Amino acid sequence: MLDSDKILHCKYFNRLSDKTQVFSFYRHDDITRRITHVQYVSKIARGIGKALGLDLDLIEAISIGHDIGHTAFGHKGEMFLNELYNKRTGRFFNHNVHSVRILRGEDLGLDIKTLDGILCHCGERAFLKYEPAKMPTLAEFEKTMTECYTQKDRVSKLKPATLEGCVVRVSDMIAYAIKDRQDAQKAGLKLHFKTDISNMEFITELSEDIVKNSKGKPYIAMSEKMFKLLTSVVEENNKLIYQSEAVTKLHYAAIKPMMAILYDYFLASGKNDDETVDYIAKMTDDYFIDFFKHLYPDHELNKLIKYVEYFDC
Repeated sequence: MLDSDKILHCKYFNRLSDKTQVFSFYRHDDITRRITHVQYVSKIARGIGKALGLDLDLIEAISIGHDIGHTAFGHKGEMFLNELYNKRTGRFFNHNVHSVRILRGEDLGLDIKTLDGILCHCGERAFLKYEPAKMPTLAEFEKTMTECYTQKDRVSKLKPATLEGCVVRVSDMIAYAIKDRQDAQKAGLKLHFKTDISNMEFITELSEDIVKNSKGKPYIAMSEKMFKLLTSVVEENNKLIYQSEAVTKLHYAAIKPMMAILYDYFLASGKNDDETVDYIAKMTDDYFIDFFKHLYPDHELNKLIKYVEYFDC
């Protein structure tokens, strides 16, 4: 069985349908969920990979598995869980590392190329050139996993060991950059961006440019022009969307203290820190909120949770 099939039928894959990307408190079918995002990444990466003659099955497996260990509530959920875990253990939680932990825990027998691509996928920063690292042995991979837990900046230095992994890494950024802007508009945010481009134009131009600059090369690259475009879009998004009070207010006011209370609850129930992180990271947005309310029905934090309903946007 292909690795992509194994991941697709993993019990945690379906939970991505209720894990939000950026907009966590919206009842809106057209706002991207993580399960849709991984499909966007797969489609973009497969298109680039096909033109470059790469292994499309490996690309698909890395793409659909890369966020399977992500928390609910987007990167704010990841940040809050990392703070709690680090404060108690001195170790670090990162969703890419946790994706590998979950998939290995399911004993799916995934190829090390798939696991390496998932571990090294993080696309928070663009590069002009993505040069694959040396393929690690199993012992080297284990060492890297340990370092990601114990060294704060180790994750930022990871490099995929395959061209396929490099393609997924840049496709991750391409997939979310303009789509997050579309979601912002659907959420009713009145934002004005300096860079004005449609999602399809963005995907097409970047994909064609990457193919042109990578064909026959031992690396994945893009032109200076496309690098500047991708970088400017992500930087604008970070300023106007990801750090905006309209997006993050409820995360800080409700989700952060709720997560701290649940973390203590699991510890008091006899779980260790790693087991506690496992429990919380597996939760979807709605389950997290409902579980907290189930445990603490009279807690004041429950009153803070308010959804933007379908016809409010």
